[in-house]
Amino acid sequence: MSCSTLSSAEAPSDLPFHFDAKTIANGQNFTLSTDLGDLDFLGEVSGLGSFQEVLSASEVKNVGGVECRVLSLEGLIKSKIAAGRPRDLYVLPELRGLNEVKKKTGLD
Repeated sequence: MSCSTLSSAEAPSDLPFHFDAKTIANGQNFTLSTDLGDLDFLGEVSGLGSFQEVLSASEVKNVGGVECRVLSLEGLIKSKIAAGRPRDLYVLPELRGLNEVKKKTGLD
């Protein structure tokens, strides 16, 4: 995987960016644009908080044969509401519908 850009949500897009330990230690949330798509490094998730709160709102899923922790539907819904961006609010009806189906059927 190659990285074309790395930026902080709070920084101007034309600001020179150096991906090093000092930058990461002094930052909170970063988006890495790669040839495989964007990858977010989040030190805090809107509506959930820091690592411990996100961990509590996650569940283990098998992704391509690898056990991974991912946000639960309820955790994802909370974070989308808190973010409040149009693109987050747009998907809320679908996420809520999926969550209802999951509750009624017990399927994951």
